[in-house]
Formats: sequence, C-alpha cells, structure tokens
Amino acid sequence: MSRPLWQWRELCEALGIAVVDGPDISGISIDSRTVQPGELFIALTGDPGPRFNPSQRSDRDGHDFVASALERGAAGVLVHDQQTRDCPQLIVGDTLDGLWALGRAARTRLRCPVVAVTGSSGKTTVKAMLTAALDAFSTPGSLNNHLGVPLSLARTPAQVKSAVVEIGTNHPGEIGPLSRLTQPDVAIVLNVHPAHRANFASMAELRSEKLSINQGLRAGGTLVVHDQIDDAEIDAKLPRVRFGKAANSDIQLLTVDGVTAQYRIVDQQLQAHVPGGGEHRALSLAAVFAVTVALGRDPESASDLNDDLIPKGRGAQSTAGGITLIDDSYNANPMSMKAALQTLSALPGRRYALLGEMLELGDESAEFHAGLASFCEGLTGVFCVGDGMTALAAKLNSPQYLGYWETVGDDLLGEIKTILQPGDTLLVKGSNRVFWAVGFVDKLREALSADQ
Repeated sequence: MSRPLWQWRELCEALGIAVVDGPDISGISIDSRTVQPGELFIALTGDPGPRFNPSQRSDRDGHDFVASALERGAAGVLVHDQQTRDCPQLIVGDTLDGLWALGRAARTRLRCPVVAVTGSSGKTTVKAMLTAALDAFSTPGSLNNHLGVPLSLARTPAQVKSAVVEIGTNHPGEIGPLSRLTQPDVAIVLNVHPAHRANFASMAELRSEKLSINQGLRAGGTLVVHDQIDDAEIDAKLPRVRFGKAANSDIQLLTVDGVTAQYRIVDQQLQAHVPGGGEHRALSLAAVFAVTVALGRDPESASDLNDDLIPKGRGAQSTAGGITLIDDSYNANPMSMKAALQTLSALPGRRYALLGEMLELGDESAEFHAGLASFCEGLTGVFCVGDGMTALAAKLNSPQYLGYWETVGDDLLGEIKTILQPGDTLLVKGSNRVFWAVGFVDKLREALSADQ
C-alpha cells in the first residue's frame, strides 16, 4: 500500500496548529472545479494583497466554494474561516500563508535533488524534458507564481527520486522569495528576453530578477546559466555550468538540423534528438544537459527524448483537415516570437502565421511588433490579431498581409478556412490572453476538421 501524499497530523505540524487525527490526503487543490476525491481543498481569496502581483485580482473567495469541493469528494479543507458544514478542517489565520507553509514543509522532507528553472520563455518545456531525463516529479502546466510554486511543492511526494519546479515573474522581487521557498540544488536561468518589459525599469533589472533565483540555492548548489548572461553579473563564488553557442561554454550547441542537434558537452560530443525541433528548443535541451552535468548524471539520458514532451500550446504540432497546426499559443515575447517564425520559415510548402499581440512590452511595444516583419518575409501569409499587431500589419505587403482582427472570433475562423488548403502549415502564436485563454486553437482545430 502506497503512502498518502500527506497524513493529517503532518498537515497540522506543517501549519503550526494543534495536532489532531484526520483523513489521509491524496492531493492538494486550490480549484473546487477540479477537486478529486481524497484531496485537501485550500480556500484562497482572489486578491493576495500587496505581497504579490497576480495578473488579475478578483473579489472571489474560495470559502464560497467549500461546499462544492466537498461534494466533489474533498477529504478536508484548509480555511481561515471556520465552516459550519461538518467536515475535517484545518483552520489558519491566512490560507495563502498556509499554502506556503505546506510548500515549505514539503521541501524539508525531500531527500533528493531539486531543480528550479526560470527564464523568459521555455520554462515549461524544459521542465518536461528534465522530468523525463531525470525520472523526476513535476506538476503539469505552468504553476510558477506565488500560488503555483508552493502548490507544486505541496503536491510533491516525499519519496520521489528528483523534483523539478518552475519559477516565473512579472514584477521585480518575485523570483527570490520563490527560490528561497524551493531551495533548489540546481537553479537554471534559461534566457532573459523582454517579456513583461513594461514592469521593469530596464533589461538590466530584468536580468537581475532572473538571476535572483540563486538566492535559494542550497549550500554547494549550482547555477545553470545561458552564456549570453555576462559573468560579471553573477556572484563569482557561485558554482555554475554555462550553456549556449559560445565556444567557452560547458555545454555548446554546435549545429541544429531540424530535430537533430550536435553538442559539445564538456570534453565530449553528443548527437541528440531535439523534441519539437528548432534552435530555441535545441538551446533548451542544452540547459537540460547542463543540469545532468551539474548533478553528475549521464547526459545520454537526455539525448533521445520524445516529441510528445512539448506541452500543449508551446509549439506542439497536430493535423486538422490536412493542415498542420503549430500551437504556440500559450504565450509570446519578441525573442520567442522570432524563434517560432524562424522555425516556421524553415519548413517546406505554404507557411502561414496567425500572430497575436505581445502584451506588457511598455513604450517599446510598437518597435518590437514592427521588428517581426523581417522574420515574416519568407512566409506565404500572415494574419494579425490585437492592437499591438497594428505595427506589424503596417509593415507587411499584400498579398502576404491577410488582414487584421481586434480579437479572435468566427469571422477569423472563416477567413482561415477559406485561405488555407490541405498541405499548408499554420503557426498560432501570441500572448496568453489572445488565443490560449479563449481556447482558440481547439476551436480552430474543430473548424478545420469539420469538412473532412
């Protein structure tokens, strides 16, 4: 019989409340709609206050959904208001503090390497690659903020062989506390691009924020860092493994040809399959090799990873109505957009791009959007969505420019169906709120498949 994720008494001890008996807990949930039988439901409020900067604040309160969670089979609840309903309850002063306390306690019971990854793009993909290469535990999705990181830790079983945690930011001062909570043995800085640029005074401040992941490194821990980050910005005493294209990197990407790449790993050469293909993913795989070196593992464990590791919305390919869809709709910044367009341009046949605006770029937004024009030159056609994309639309020439839409809708679906033909390829990429949040690619896939 396997050990439960948490025993009730362990939860009490982690929260610093009176220890009592209660049910075993098989999982942790903060969403009453997805609670599974046997899980603990944590009732959080929609506004964390001044401590954190969520993308959205709301007046919703998880305490209003306790009954729904219990009806779905929750074994107990973590609340800061005692519930009248008869159920196992853990009562604390603040449930967000309670979630962090569970994350902190979960970390202390791990007796295995913990890897934390941050960067402007590619975090979730690298987490998936590392999970496979290290036979590690990680939570699905992009749980990388003030809720996601402690939740990921709290969901990590005590007996895992390795664990991988994703850490993100959209304001200064967020990565450091999350890293100190995670206490990684290896911390990765994948890249620093102008994502969330509007919230940072300069690129230097953004780089400093990413590098603050080293604040939580355990004694003897290692920083894995892209070679484009200057050594002068890193604590000279900090052990590090560098990856990238530079000849003096510990892990050097030598060549990329589609889904095959050649690497120099310290003093040996290795050929590897790159899940999803492209130089940007080959660099992500270089970071994975760097982690194996930092942990003293065999790099071969990451040399033949499956394409299905690419998470939904991060460039995974599928076919609908004879058309190849590249779903990169989860998010976008100028560098990841350029990388996706370069990968698309290298493919055969008629190639189209459905591009959504890139948000949170501040005063440089128009310049960043217009700068995509040269990366679209080899494409058959480009659809533009969202106010920011008007700057790109102004740079594109007919017949390549296929139109502008303020938001996605049935009219856009109809235009795509009219123009594209079997054998064509369509890239869909933009900031999260443009396509991903409204499930547009699923609607597009359904529309293209309807005529089959």
